[in-house]
Amino acid sequence: MNIFFGEEGFNQLETLMENHDKVFILTDDNIDKLYPSLLASASSHKTYKIVLPHGEHNKNLDAACHIWNEMMQHEAGRDAMMINLGGGTISDIGAFAASCFKRGIDFVNIPTTLLAMVDAAIGGKNGVNFNKIKNQIGLFSEPQCVIINTDFLKSLDKRDINAALSEMMKFSFIADKSFLDIDNENYKDYIVKAAMLKDEIVSMDMKEKGMRKILNFGHTIGHAIETFYLDRYDYMRHGEAVALGIYCALFLSTRYCNLDERWLMIYEFWLRENVMFNNISDLSPERIMDIISHDKKNVAGRPRFVLVAEPERPVIDVEVGDDDIRDSVECLKMKFVSK
Repeated sequence: MNIFFGEEGFNQLETLMENHDKVFILTDDNIDKLYPSLLASASSHKTYKIVLPHGEHNKNLDAACHIWNEMMQHEAGRDAMMINLGGGTISDIGAFAASCFKRGIDFVNIPTTLLAMVDAAIGGKNGVNFNKIKNQIGLFSEPQCVIINTDFLKSLDKRDINAALSEMMKFSFIADKSFLDIDNENYKDYIVKAAMLKDEIVSMDMKEKGMRKILNFGHTIGHAIETFYLDRYDYMRHGEAVALGIYCALFLSTRYCNLDERWLMIYEFWLRENVMFNNISDLSPERIMDIISHDKKNVAGRPRFVLVAEPERPVIDVEVGDDDIRDSVECLKMKFVSK
């Protein structure tokens, strides 16, 4: 997949737009307010703007139907193109909607958040939440290209930046120990490296049959925590939930893969210094177990975890006992409940 950085990407985008009959720019109401001049072009006979409410809780089939209705009203054909301009939610649902419309039209991802730049916009995993479970309906479909411009990061608050750091720190345990040095001051130095590393891993295993599974490190429990808080007004960010999920994965790694416990302590210190998250005093281990039972990666009804023997030595498809999963969540609460 092609990843372009800065002006090179926008030059490529102009060429792509010229080669399509109609272009739909999908964004959310926050981006629409922040970048009105950027979206002003969406008023020509060829380019149309579709605006969704912001937030992960709006990533559902109702929103996808809204996108399809808008496209049909403008008589979009298979030679149309969609530009997904926004964070992870827009990348996910936009790619899903484009890939389903008339059995698939071309789309481009332009991530505007750090999390989307290093994770959500790359890799071709697209989908929506269903029955209050994250990413239950979706497919694999790659964009024509991803355009990354770090100027968008100027509009993000500290919490949004910090929430993305865990998806970058994740690489230190599964592929490249140099990411252990990342923090909320130097993260820009790692954006290109993180984006290219994810793309390299995905290119070896697009459909997640083997190597790509390592990207799920921290996500089994992380997604469950995110789902648990999904309906809250001040819902937990994806990256914040994954940050907690990584702690649980490291805890389980000490039991199943003989990971030295010092790595758990090192990560705990890093987490406290770099990531903000909600009070988790009400987090229910039993509810987390119930949510995990619906995980897409389960085999024969049992969850499969990505754990690590040490940094850069991931172990995939580890079946973990229910009691150990509960213990990891209880330990998480003990360490991180706000006093």
